[in-house]
Amino acid sequence: MLNGILVVDKPEGPSSHDVVSRLRRILGEKRIGHGGTLDPIATGVLPVLVGRATRASDFLLAADKAYTAHFRLGITTDTQDITGNILTVSSALPTAGELRTILRKFTGAITQVPPMYSAIKVGGRKLYEMARSGIEVKRQPREVTVFSIDLMTDDSMPEADRYSISVHCSKGTYIRTLINDIGAELGCGATLTALRRTKTGAFDISMSRTLDEIEAAVSEGSISSLIIPVDSMFTQYPETSVDASGERLCRNGALVPFGSGTPGTTYRVYGPGGNFLMLGLATTERGKIYLKTVKNFFDVG
Repeated sequence: MLNGILVVDKPEGPSSHDVVSRLRRILGEKRIGHGGTLDPIATGVLPVLVGRATRASDFLLAADKAYTAHFRLGITTDTQDITGNILTVSSALPTAGELRTILRKFTGAITQVPPMYSAIKVGGRKLYEMARSGIEVKRQPREVTVFSIDLMTDDSMPEADRYSISVHCSKGTYIRTLINDIGAELGCGATLTALRRTKTGAFDISMSRTLDEIEAAVSEGSISSLIIPVDSMFTQYPETSVDASGERLCRNGALVPFGSGTPGTTYRVYGPGGNFLMLGLATTERGKIYLKTVKNFFDVG
């Protein structure tokens, strides 16, 4: 049974759900989920959790992301990307220097209104379903963080209305909306033309494999070489081990005595055989320190 993470290089066209569905067929495994939706237009890093690793989905969804985004100034669409219907066109385009100045306003904590063409649910219905029916509803603004945003192209390009940026941001950031809001601030409009995710948490594009490469590995019997252990997601936490008695307590969901731990610290906890058991929080109970399960990842049985 496979357990771990596959970093897929998602192609343009299929949805993230489509990728998961194909992998279920390729791997013959029902327990598969992805670590953060990519729009059909987007490509790049899509971490896919297999088997017991699906228990780590919340951690992966909360991870920072990095993107390369390509966009066009002077145009807006109803989807905020080039696949949508054109709403406005402007020939009053800024210089690259003016664009760089505006980008500085979009670093740090910013507020976004989620786009209508998104999977967010309002009243039990997904926004994109309502948008396709011509319905627009009020969306609540959300605060996200853009840690860095850098212009990768300038006005020496043959087409001066086309630019690229690299973005490092928090979870929940809509790059389409970021581009749209930049265009609005410039007064000319902007729309996303291509998007590639280059990193999600600990997983970057160098680790990714195409669906065809994964399918070939299954055929060759080498798929295990592409599976990344789930504990690789948690290297920011210190490592500790427990003995056989501690492993039994862990598997029973009980507190594990942990005399040398620092209360309030989360640990990667391994069994005496080196198998990853859980994330455990050091906590004080009745004057003694114990490890309390945050999330377990051991195989059952």
